[in-house]
Amino acid sequence: MSANPVASRSVGIDFGTTNSVIAIAEHAQDAELVEFAAQGGAGSVFRSALCFWQDEAVRGGLAHEAGPWAISEFLEFPQGSRFLQSFKSVAANPAFEHATLFEKRLRFEELGQVFLKHLVGHSGHALREVPERVVVGRPVRYVGSRPDEALARKRYDAMFGLLGRTVHYVYEPIGAAFSFASRLTEPATLLVADFGGGTSDFSIVRVEAPGAARRCLPLGSAGIGIAGDRFDYRIMDHLVLPLLGKGGTYRSFDKVLEIPAGHFADFGDWSRLAMMRNRRTLEQLARLKHGATDPAAIDRMIAVVEHELGFGLYEAVGRLKRTLSAADHAAFRFESEALTIEAEVSRGEFESWIAPDLQRIGETVDGALAQAELRADEIDHVFLTGGSSLIPAVRGLFVERFGEERLASGNELTSIAHGLALIGQSPDLDEWTAGEPD
Repeated sequence: MSANPVASRSVGIDFGTTNSVIAIAEHAQDAELVEFAAQGGAGSVFRSALCFWQDEAVRGGLAHEAGPWAISEFLEFPQGSRFLQSFKSVAANPAFEHATLFEKRLRFEELGQVFLKHLVGHSGHALREVPERVVVGRPVRYVGSRPDEALARKRYDAMFGLLGRTVHYVYEPIGAAFSFASRLTEPATLLVADFGGGTSDFSIVRVEAPGAARRCLPLGSAGIGIAGDRFDYRIMDHLVLPLLGKGGTYRSFDKVLEIPAGHFADFGDWSRLAMMRNRRTLEQLARLKHGATDPAAIDRMIAVVEHELGFGLYEAVGRLKRTLSAADHAAFRFESEALTIEAEVSRGEFESWIAPDLQRIGETVDGALAQAELRADEIDHVFLTGGSSLIPAVRGLFVERFGEERLASGNELTSIAHGLALIGQSPDLDEWTAGEPD
C-alpha cells in the first residue's frame, strides 16, 4: 500500500457487518466498483468474514484469510480453524476486549487490520496506490444497547490507519443518498433507508438539480441496532434453538428448573458463537446434559459447538430468509453428520417472529422524519438499500407510510460504496463527514 498521494482519485469503503464493498471514483460523475477474483467467479461483494488456523510456517504461528477465501478455508478444515463473521457488530461494545484464537488474543482493531489487509490485497491492481481521499461508511447508530461511539471511532481509526491516509467517516445512508442522487435530474427530498447486517439507518437529504453548487443537503437521520442479523436470530430462536434445549428443563437435586437462557445467548452473536468451542464450555454443556430432562437436545447443542456447525446453520437460516422474500412458504433444511433439521416455514410465521423488530424500525423512521421536521407526504423519493430491504414486511413499512409509487431500490449491496466514492470527489468533503463523537 503506497503512501504516495493520488489526488485525482477517491475511494469509498463500505465496511459492512455481512458484506464489504469498495468503489473508486476519478471524477464526480461516476464511480467504479472494485471486483474480487474469488474461486466462484469475480464479484464486487466481499464477505466480512475471517478464518484463522495454526501454521508454524507462518510468522506468529497463526495463518488467516478473509472474505470468500476465509469461507473456503473453513469449509475445507472446520475442526482446525476458527471462523469469525459479523465482527463489526462489536466495534462499539466495551465488553468485547479480544477474541481468543488458539493461543493468540486479538483486539477488534487487530481483527480489523487483518481483514483490511486481505480486502485490499484481493482487490488486485485497484488499490496498489491508495487514493489520497479515503471515505469510510459508518452506521448512524452502532449495534448494542449502550454503544460507545468514541470507542468505535478509536477502533476504526486504528483499523483504517493501516491505509496511511486521513480517513473521512460518512454516515452509510448518506453514501447511498449520493448514489441515488446521481440518477436524479430534478430537485427532490429523499429518504434513504439502509438495512445492513447489524443496523438499520435512515437519512433524509435535499437533492438539488445537477450542477448546483452543493448537490445534497442533509436534513435528518436516525438509526437502530436492528437489521439482518437480528432477523436471522429470530429464525434461530424460534426454529433451531428449541431443538437444542432452549425452553427445556434440568434437574438440580430435588428441583426441576428451566435451562437458563444464557446458555443460548452466544447463538445470536457470531463473535461469541465461534468462540464456544473450548474445553470450559464443552464441560459446562456436558454437566447440563447429565441433568437435562431431554439430554438428546443438549447433545444436539454440543454437536453444533464441537463440530463447528454454526456457520452452516446460519447459511441455512439466510437461505430460508431470502426464499421467504419471494415465496409464501419455504423449506428449512440443515444436514450434517452430527445433526439434521428440517421444517416448513410460512412467510406469515417469519413476519410474526420479527414483528417487534419491525415496530421499532418503523418508530425510528418516524424519528428521522421528526428530526427533519417533515411529514411523510413531503418526501419525494424513498430509496431502499441493503439485503433486508428485500423482505416484503420491511418494504411494507414504507409502502404504508409513503406509498408504493415513491419507493425505489436497486444495487442493494453496492450503493453505499458507490456513493462514498462520489462524496470523496466533493470539494466540501469535510462538510459530509460524521463529526467526532461526544
